[in-house]
Amino acid sequence: MTLKEAIKRADLLRETIEKCNHEYYVLNQPAISDFEYDLLMQELAGIERKFPQIRQIDSPTQRVGSDITEAFEQVAHRHPMMSLSNTYSEGELAEFDRRVQKTLGVAPEYVCELKFDGTAISLIYKGGVLTQAVTRGDGERGDDVSVNVRTIRTVPLRLQGDFPAELEIRGEIFMPFSAFDALNKQRAEEEEPLFANPRNAAAGTLKLLDSSVMASRNLDCFLYYMPAGDQLFRTHYESLQAAMQWGFRVSEHICVCRSMADVFDFIHRWDTARKALPYATDGVVIKVNDYAQQRRLGMTAKSPRWATAFKFKAEQAITRLLSIDFQVGRTGAVTPVANLEPVLLAGTTVKRASLHNADQIALFDIRLHDHVFIEKGGEIIPKVVGVDVSQRRDDTLPFQYITHCPECGALLVRDEGEAKHYCPNYTHCPPQIVGRIEHFISRKAMNIDGLGSETVELLYSEGLVHNIADIYQLRAEQLLPLERMGEKSVENILRAIEESKQTPFARVLFALGIRYVGETTAKKIADAVGSLDALSRQTEEELTTIDEVGDRIAQSICTYFSEPENTAVIERLRAAGLQFQAAAKTRLSDALVGTSFVITGTLSRPRDEFKVLIEQHGGTVVSAVSAKTDYLLAGDNGGTKLQKAEKLGVKIIDEAAFNAMYR
Repeated sequence: MTLKEAIKRADLLRETIEKCNHEYYVLNQPAISDFEYDLLMQELAGIERKFPQIRQIDSPTQRVGSDITEAFEQVAHRHPMMSLSNTYSEGELAEFDRRVQKTLGVAPEYVCELKFDGTAISLIYKGGVLTQAVTRGDGERGDDVSVNVRTIRTVPLRLQGDFPAELEIRGEIFMPFSAFDALNKQRAEEEEPLFANPRNAAAGTLKLLDSSVMASRNLDCFLYYMPAGDQLFRTHYESLQAAMQWGFRVSEHICVCRSMADVFDFIHRWDTARKALPYATDGVVIKVNDYAQQRRLGMTAKSPRWATAFKFKAEQAITRLLSIDFQVGRTGAVTPVANLEPVLLAGTTVKRASLHNADQIALFDIRLHDHVFIEKGGEIIPKVVGVDVSQRRDDTLPFQYITHCPECGALLVRDEGEAKHYCPNYTHCPPQIVGRIEHFISRKAMNIDGLGSETVELLYSEGLVHNIADIYQLRAEQLLPLERMGEKSVENILRAIEESKQTPFARVLFALGIRYVGETTAKKIADAVGSLDALSRQTEEELTTIDEVGDRIAQSICTYFSEPENTAVIERLRAAGLQFQAAAKTRLSDALVGTSFVITGTLSRPRDEFKVLIEQHGGTVVSAVSAKTDYLLAGDNGGTKLQKAEKLGVKIIDEAAFNAMYR
């Protein structure tokens, strides 16, 4: 490779890796597997070693990936949260051991632990009480997610036994398979994007602004490292035993290994045994046990020299791609699905697999009749992750993504920043119409019992319903002649339709099926605006001040209310008697009416309690500081919100001043 070729390839790799970092850490929507990502990083690192003159200080090889978002306060780590070097090769692991022995002059004792596939967390305890929980972030600073982490039942809020006065301990927050399956089932019913794997589900959940939703998702946590453990113990293993005594959940699958043969035995055993675990693991972490030896080995700029991770390759199968179908959802999103020659993978026969979107197909250059690699994302969802080009037929051509809707023929569109193509024929595309009706009647929306998917398909094909408002015009004489419709069934359906008119406004809003407005977001919006009429008058800027409503959701809501077809349906639903206004909240006083608050920093009580107080006295709470914000209620470590409030001249108050406002 020449210098010119190296510069060109390195630039492409950096651009690709940064895009992957954003998809992984910020969007929680990885486009490629860990294995493929690691290969890109290794290739870039190799080029930079060979041509050090082209290395850049902002290269992905020079920093830890970042998961920082603007929704939480950022705090500095007391000790940097470094990433581990990793390998898929037993030869490279043996080389790691040789480097360690060369530095120490002796064969060390190692501790082998399972590598949990979740999101890293740092917990701070003072006086035995959990005071702060911070994500890894960029390794130097992370997001304060204390309120959410307190909802995880396996994270002790108070320690027991003989614990130190101040303690930092790190670990992994993860989502068990059972919770992941339940969450994706719910999201599929609501036609929201599925999480690719439990790791991304855990990361996305940890960043939710509603801790009650966080609590409902049943996250778990293993703790595995004390940054200052060498000040308390002689070995890492001793620190883990003490952590268990203090009340932390520490994995029971830990082994002290006195030789590399023991290390490889542990790896080989768990490469198979991990498939029986109720949570995802993607490798084994190998650490030098003795703290004095760890200090001698030291650190690189990015990772410790005394630890490494051996990563398991995800279980894959190879089979032939027969054809590609395109499914159209209720929002118009088009999803390509691969039809495969049946192949056994992780105990099940796979015939279909996700291809995600056009970019994914182009990334792997997937062609019809290719032999493709199939992997189960998070060991659960089959997806195509690559192509065996060596088996490609000579007559194959690059796959041409469809340009028109396979259901109605409309020209597909792809919005800027979107991965998927959409069918814009909102009112006349059959699967969109049927999908919206099925969503409207679903349990978490209007909960109209008796109108299942088959019944909706039947009603649509018979011309009895063309939109959700038609449901409220159904009559017994229309339903009785239909197949499998007895008098009792019809009576139950009509009664359920009538009872649905009492469904609370927040669920009605969710039922309308506005793109990106999920169940939780609908509740937030309903609480903030109070009625559908008020929502329809909101500008995009006003909408973004509502908790969990960003630019994309705000734009989608405004677009929805600008469509005459939608407003016509809404008027028919209003005439039918649906609840378009939230129930009046109990108000203790009008002391804070007309005032908006942003809450930041560490306060004497959880922020949710202050939010309730503000609303009980007539005020509103928004998530982001703007020039329209009346007050910033600030505790300790106010962070970026405090800085922004000072810059904009927003009035900053402490707890004492806040309490005086309503008492």
